[in-house]
Amino acid sequence: MSFIKRLFKTFSLSELRKGLGVTGRHMIVKKVTVQYPEEKTPQSHRFRGLHALRRYPDGEERCIACKLCEAVCPALAITIEAGPRADDGTRRTTRYEIDMFKCIYCGYCVESCPVDSIVETRVFEYHFENRGENIMTKEELLAIGDKYEDQLAADLEADIPYR
Repeated sequence: MSFIKRLFKTFSLSELRKGLGVTGRHMIVKKVTVQYPEEKTPQSHRFRGLHALRRYPDGEERCIACKLCEAVCPALAITIEAGPRADDGTRRTTRYEIDMFKCIYCGYCVESCPVDSIVETRVFEYHFENRGENIMTKEELLAIGDKYEDQLAADLEADIPYR
């Protein structure tokens, strides 16, 4: 009996008709392809992209060199060195580097920061052309934070109920 069914399926080309039916159904469905450079999909305010360091409104950097982000980073991508500030003796970072090739964008550094100093922006369109550019220094991270401060503050405000 199974031989006769198999023979009938072979000569009636049922598999071919099923495949053509699937193709036909997908030909009339609306396409979901996005033409990327011209069109962009909406982004969540929780998207994790390029890192940035934030400042207080008076211009002072927020990082207090607690090294929690360095300790919690599973990829060991963050390197921090701390020292006393010259004017008032408080502890601040002298070196803050993130190796972007090592980073897995898990967001643990953001969650561990007690003063919301390190954040991840919604910027995902960045690249490195030369060797060594993948290591983001403190000055570069502060510049990114200054550039996107309005967006970062709005995203942090929108995320408060979920903390």
